[in-house]
This record gives sequence, C-alpha cells and structure tokens, in this order.
Amino acid sequence: MKKILFALTCVFATQTALALSLNDISAADASSTVKSLLDQGTKVAVKQLSQPGGFSNNDKLRIELPGNFGKAAKTLKMMGQGKLVDDVEKSLNLAAEKAIPEAQALLTQAVQQMTIKDAKEIWTGPNDSATRYLERTSRSQLRERLMPIVSQTTKDVGAIQQYKALTEQAANFGIKTKQSSVESYVADKTLDGLFSVIAEQEAYVRKNPKEAANKTLGVLLESLKK
Repeated sequence: MKKILFALTCVFATQTALALSLNDISAADASSTVKSLLDQGTKVAVKQLSQPGGFSNNDKLRIELPGNFGKAAKTLKMMGQGKLVDDVEKSLNLAAEKAIPEAQALLTQAVQQMTIKDAKEIWTGPNDSATRYLERTSRSQLRERLMPIVSQTTKDVGAIQQYKALTEQAANFGIKTKQSSVESYVADKTLDGLFSVIAEQEAYVRKNPKEAANKTLGVLLESLKK
C-alpha cells in the first residue's frame, strides 16, 4: 500500500511540474528564461555566421549585388564579366562574416536590459517575439557599431575597389546602375542575416525544449507546448 501511495505521489508531483505555466513562475524566472533563450540564440547565430561561408554558403542569406545592379549581373556575366561579378559578391559576403563577431557584446547588453514586462509579453507572443524585441531595441545601435567595422572590412577584402571596377565595366557596356553605399548595404544585409538566424534558433528551441541550454527554460517551454 505504501509503495502504491508513493508511486501516486511521484506521478502527481511530475504532473504538477509539467503543468508549469507563466502564472506559476516568478517574474524573475520569466525574465531570466527569456534572456537565456536569446543568449543561446545570439551565440549560435554569431558563431554560425562568422564561419567561412556563413553568409555565402547560405542560400537565404547570401549577399548579392545591390538593387538594380543585381539585376544587371546576368547581363554583365553574358558580356564576359562573370569573374568580376563573382569576386564582388564574394567580397561582400566575406566582409559580413568578418564584421559579425562584433555584434555579440552589444546583443548581450541589449538582452540584459530587458524588463520583466517585456519578458512576459514575449512569452505570450509568437515564436519569434524574443528576436523581434531584440531587433527593435538593438538594431540601430548595432548598425552604428558595425558601420566602422564594415567600412574597414570592405576595404580589407577589396570589396570597394572591386565594386568600383564593376560599376565602370557596367558603364562601358551602357548598363546604368544606381550607385549604392557598399558599406551601408553590407551592414544592413549583415543585420538581416543575424536576426534571421536568431529567429530560426528561437523557433527551434521553442519547438524542441530539450535543446534549451537552461533547465528552467526547457521546463517552461515544454509546459507551454501543452
């Protein structure tokens, strides 16, 4: 009889733990779990995108020539400028990969500034709500921080010189292209890619709570799925 009662007690305790909801956890835990979710996502994103090919090998994130210049790329390739087009795009992606590690510190700072109110709104929002909060509160500062780095990396990898040469070749063939700031374009595309990967990671962990780096986060996510 005692064994049966003990077993029932264990089952009840387990069910209670699994029934954890936002109403059952403290405000501090609600905040810390969101921060853990974002911290995990940002680290994965920065690590993934800063690797060789982080942008160029990703069909969704690969940085191509900007605006109508991109539309003219096919024509330029048909006119024997394929290598130059490829070299420019390779340099743009390489510049983004080299700049991305600088985002980690600012992302961490933005996550730590989150309020408890923000956290609870995130938990009741869609699967990318934490990422959207992060983008809303940090994108402008990130862009400002990345611009000098992107400017330097685009020079270091030869993107600016190659882009200028491509512009001149396009003009020689009578192809009109709207001039764009290479640095601004790369910075914006870098941030687009960054927040895209963070959102993917957030959705993945929400769907797979066992992959959460924080135990409390995993328990809460498991409960919210029910």
